[in-house]
Amino acid sequence: MTTFEILLQQIGLFVIYILAGVTLVRTKVLNKETLEPISKFVIKMALPVMIFINIIDGVNKEILFGSCLILLIAAGFYVVMFLVSLWMTKFFHLAENRAGIYQAMMLFGNIGFMAVPVISNVFPGNGILYVSVFMIFDQFMLWTLGVKLTTPKGSGRFDPKKLINPATVAILIGMILMLTEVRIPSLLDTGLRKIGATASPLAMIYIGGIFAELPLKKYLKEISLYGIVIVRMLFAAILMFLVLGFFPVNAEIRLAMALITGMPTMTAVVMMANAIASLVGDYALGGVFITTVCGIITLPFVCWLLQYVM
Repeated sequence: MTTFEILLQQIGLFVIYILAGVTLVRTKVLNKETLEPISKFVIKMALPVMIFINIIDGVNKEILFGSCLILLIAAGFYVVMFLVSLWMTKFFHLAENRAGIYQAMMLFGNIGFMAVPVISNVFPGNGILYVSVFMIFDQFMLWTLGVKLTTPKGSGRFDPKKLINPATVAILIGMILMLTEVRIPSLLDTGLRKIGATASPLAMIYIGGIFAELPLKKYLKEISLYGIVIVRMLFAAILMFLVLGFFPVNAEIRLAMALITGMPTMTAVVMMANAIASLVGDYALGGVFITTVCGIITLPFVCWLLQYVM
């Protein structure tokens, strides 16, 4: 299969997972209360395990040091997108309680739940390397700047203890084992990989279940949310591909970075926003809904455009 066909297949799987979540809630198998344990399992267990296993299995010292350019690309991306997101909050005149959430939605794409399976399948050779190295910086930014952006203003100074969470611990331990070249037993590796593999379908089922109870028509009219689709998922993704053409990177890395940039809003932003207030959490979920639905079209479009036109 071609890269485009593989991408379409992965998008199809995500649609199935989301529809499964919608069906489970509509048929009363799950409800808002029973969905919460799923989100807690994903964010506290499955996602950290997936991050950990991808670092120790997908990255080594030589590859990491040889992939510093990807880390620089990630750093540059977050600096630029932070400034762009700050401008967009002013452009759309967002209220203070929404501005930080909006910036987080602009900055953090669904790398863990969507980019890992997509990129690793589209580029079965080195795909997991690209997304794992990018994810190291992405997760650091999520649990530092992301936590800061989703923390209500006026609630006191930022508490560094918030940086100690399952995801950052997974990154730290994974990096230590990777740098010291310590290998975990194969049975444990297999078990953790299977646990981590549940993160993507469960996250999509969770989102689908929440979609089933959300007044979606309300957020279909939120013009600001379409700004994320146009600016990050389309414009920034294409620009990433074009800019990397001026650097000594191959076409595969350029396309992988573009697809990572064009991912829908990260599911974890919803879970973090829900800790503030239900209305803000609903706004974040509306952003995930709009970007995820649009992503079903924009990701294949970006892939097709960059592969066959540019």
